[in-house]
Amino acid sequence: MIPFNRPPFTGKETEYISEAISAGKICGDGAFTKKCSAWIEEKTGTRRALLTTSCTHALEMAALLTGVGAGDEVIMPSYTFVSTADAFVQRGATIVFVDIRPDTMNIDEKLIEAAITPRTKVIVPVHYAGVSCDMDAIMGIAAKYNLYVVEDAAQGVMASYKGKQLGSIAHFGCYSFHETKNYSMGEGGALLIQTSNDDVEKAEIIREKGTDRSRFFRGQVDKYTWVDYGSSYLPSDMNAAYLYAQLEKADEVNNSRLAMWNRYYNGLLTLKEKGFIDLPFIPEGCVHNAHMFYLKAKDLKERSALIAFLKENGVGSAFHYIPLHSAPAGLRFGRFHGEDVYTTAESERLLRLPMFYGLTESEVDTAIAAVKEFYGVV
Repeated sequence: MIPFNRPPFTGKETEYISEAISAGKICGDGAFTKKCSAWIEEKTGTRRALLTTSCTHALEMAALLTGVGAGDEVIMPSYTFVSTADAFVQRGATIVFVDIRPDTMNIDEKLIEAAITPRTKVIVPVHYAGVSCDMDAIMGIAAKYNLYVVEDAAQGVMASYKGKQLGSIAHFGCYSFHETKNYSMGEGGALLIQTSNDDVEKAEIIREKGTDRSRFFRGQVDKYTWVDYGSSYLPSDMNAAYLYAQLEKADEVNNSRLAMWNRYYNGLLTLKEKGFIDLPFIPEGCVHNAHMFYLKAKDLKERSALIAFLKENGVGSAFHYIPLHSAPAGLRFGRFHGEDVYTTAESERLLRLPMFYGLTESEVDTAIAAVKEFYGVV
């Protein structure tokens, strides 16, 4: 069976975890945590990157930093993971869902402005599959209405938009280092802050349970104490050690995934040209990171049959998000602005094929052959 996913492992993870243990500091903000944060800052050019226990927690911190609260509204796509909405629902905000573009599965930037009300405070673009939203348009709308933008770049590490790394374009950006992502620490994430040093300091306090512990360790205060609200968002240095082994080989991982993505695309192009399936679209100015490879079947019935066929032939596959606006919590905490033209219909067509670091050409070719066999094309 070709698995749908296999957590990344580049070779030095065990060695670095042992180093973290030997150093006698396995809690947060150890040597490897600092190395990972420095790598992100250097790679993206962001003002500050703070490693977190998950992308969910990075989003929660971003929500706190925007000051969103009861009565406020937050605009986002419905086609996303629950954490994108949860982070703002926890602050009392109402989620306003808008439709997606069928070509990229990203929020349709042309529909955002009509969804803005006097209560709107934040726009949350989600870079699906590591392919950027139209950030020029979104940042322009945000500037016009004085709104915050929080990039959900959970899938976007090493991807870019017009030369800028995803996660570093808006006021705040959020990364995921879950085991299903291109670079992993098991569970983990990062918050990227572009706004101000004041927000950096506030984020450090939030991440350190509401204390000024970070300032204490830098020698800025002679003792630390409880100064504001916060929680425990700081990951273990052992997790960071696992991640750093992969960040050191980020280009190698990225190039390997891109090679397999291109092999899928070229191998399935015949099916697209014959009208059986649709394949991913990469807009001009976007550089993706091969986070996933997906195809779109004709409809839900055909997708279900294809998933079953692939399983019978030893190929793991999966569909993705159930649109949030149709979920019980989505109905309770949000509303859909305008018409759901594409969100539900396109989500029911999408099927993800195996994609992970270490995926072989032979495995990709096996998956391609199985898809072709399903459609009766040799």
